[in-house]
Amino acid sequence: MKIIKYLFFLLLLALIGGAVYVATINGEYQVEESRVINAPDELLFNTINEYRTWDKWGPWMDESDDLIMEYPEKTSGEGASYSWKSETQGNGRMETEKVAQFSSIDQNITFITPMGESKSDVYWKFEKTEDTKTKVTWGMKGKQSFMEKAFWATQDSTISQMLKPMYSRGLEKLDVFVNEKMKEYNVNVDGITEHGGGFYMYNATAASIATIPEKMAQMLPLVFNYMKENNLPQTGKPFTLYNEYNEEQGTAIFSCAIPTRDKVVTPKDSSVLCDFLPRQKVVKTTLKGNYTNLKEAWETGYKYIQDNKLELNTQAVPFEVYVTDPSQQSNPAEWITEIYIPIL
Repeated sequence: MKIIKYLFFLLLLALIGGAVYVATINGEYQVEESRVINAPDELLFNTINEYRTWDKWGPWMDESDDLIMEYPEKTSGEGASYSWKSETQGNGRMETEKVAQFSSIDQNITFITPMGESKSDVYWKFEKTEDTKTKVTWGMKGKQSFMEKAFWATQDSTISQMLKPMYSRGLEKLDVFVNEKMKEYNVNVDGITEHGGGFYMYNATAASIATIPEKMAQMLPLVFNYMKENNLPQTGKPFTLYNEYNEEQGTAIFSCAIPTRDKVVTPKDSSVLCDFLPRQKVVKTTLKGNYTNLKEAWETGYKYIQDNKLELNTQAVPFEVYVTDPSQQSNPAEWITEIYIPIL
């Protein structure tokens, strides 16, 4: 009997000692991972801000076959949330508390475990590193309860050590997801239509085909600034006229233009001039996607003309109109370009 009392006393001492030890453990934790992703901050922010995208790149999807996501009516912005259920991973809920557009997102996460509810703060930061690259930081911080500290004291790793690889994998999957989304495109031949034409201000140059995007990035702002300085109204979307295009030699003569209301007489030494585009019959092709797909879109338009035995108007100049561009939409998959090829 004395032995039992002695063993019980030792067990009690061990429990008290263990409790004291657990109580002295610092329960505060923080884990974060960063990754530079070749995508605009706006696109990354919008992707993460919308909870319905999380099942496409969330790292926990690799670890559970029974995860059920549940979404309320509001799934993006402040007050948005989603919840999940899983017999293997447990249940939980995430809610967005605060957003700073294209800069940061603050969320709180609740894990429902046999030890009760565990709450932590989740945060995201977005920092531009280059024109097309963004440093994304994903982190979580919180304070463990007594039972949570006791549990992790029996494990081979800390909660931070367990989460760090998962966050790293999540950012890697996010990188793949957004870059695949940016590659999506669609080419559609709208068919024969009539373009209304009108006056336009333009700047022209001759260059190698390979340098056209670089030249355009300089020429369109030049026209825009000229119109702004001279209070000239912009009456349509910017466009590029291809006066000559020699694929064999790899050269082109082209004009970057912006529509305006009336004829404008410019000074003799001005690099920005005014011209008139006549009303004309055209074959219209629409590209929704990155400009890297423009070659295919142009070829599709010309093939339509050939297949339908239409005759090109060689006296007129083909052109492309930028309905939606990078200044309006960060995701290249959402850029809309209309191609017009004059026919008789």
